Amino acid sequence: MIFITGGGTGGHLAVAQAIKESLNENGVKPIFVGSENGQDRAWFAKDFGFEDRIFLPTKGVMNRNIFGKIAGIFTVIRLVFRMRRILRMRDAKVVFSVGGYSAAPAAIAAVTLKIPLVIHEQNAVSGTLNTLMKPFAKRFYSSFDPDSESKDYPIKREFFDKARVRERIKAVIFLGGSQGAKAINDFALSVAPTLAAKKIKIIHQCGKGGLAECRAFYEANKIEADLFDFDLNISDRVAEADLAVARSGAGTLFELAANGLPALFIPYPYAMGNHQMANAKYLCQRELGWCIEQSRLSVEALDNILPLDLSFISEALAKEIRVGGADFIAEKLYAIKKGRLP
Repeated sequence: MIFITGGGTGGHLAVAQAIKESLNENGVKPIFVGSENGQDRAWFAKDFGFEDRIFLPTKGVMNRNIFGKIAGIFTVIRLVFRMRRILRMRDAKVVFSVGGYSAAPAAIAAVTLKIPLVIHEQNAVSGTLNTLMKPFAKRFYSSFDPDSESKDYPIKREFFDKARVRERIKAVIFLGGSQGAKAINDFALSVAPTLAAKKIKIIHQCGKGGLAECRAFYEANKIEADLFDFDLNISDRVAEADLAVARSGAGTLFELAANGLPALFIPYPYAMGNHQMANAKYLCQRELGWCIEQSRLSVEALDNILPLDLSFISEALAKEIRVGGADFIAEKLYAIKKGRLP
């Protein structure tokens, strides 16, 4: 049996979903192990592409006070023993971890049982758990690691299928991530009158918490916008846009690249290890996008981009990632399961 574990955020879960779908195409249903907290249950509770879905009462450890850290560590230790029983009972052959606090019990349990552990690190700066577990992993994949066996980020094929070259900007999509981002919402509302005056379509993912405020603004100002809180099948909206304004989680970055969609990145300033800034620099230092710190956001940041011909950037972005990243990893997992990889 193949286990997939990890989550907490959409970036982690999107990788888990892409690998699951690739396995499903070959008649394999893995088991998912995630957390009762975060977004894991919202993504996968009703996803029957998994043979089973196990949600544990895990919580983050790093961003808590000393007492919270101690409590979190003891919770993980208790859940490691629970996962050891489950892995043995379900005859686990390989555990694939996408990182995040959700992954700790199953990943650690796999190592203690000498079950092969495979890790995918999404970001340019490795997360704490992935850093700790890397020496024990049979395979470690990262699109930012020059030594990685595969550098192609595992994303859903539909982003490639709907790719096109952008030239003039006729539609802008604002992506605050699966939970929204107030800074991006505020920025979208501040530039909405300018975009509307230029007859540029506004596509705005605002998150559940920002939905009422954003809807009230657009209605009060009589500005048309495709406003939504969350969409598991967001690729259609991405494909419609000619420019994205987005956070720079690795999943978002490579989904946009696969679709050939240039972006103005606004890294989340409180991300662990400032990894979103490192992600954005991966493209922006080669002039394949724009990056601005959240504290320096202004209307001018977008005004300078709107008149540009984006065709060169759009074409170059599509070469940054090839289709098949998820298939490659899924094939390795299946080979490990069958004992065909050393």
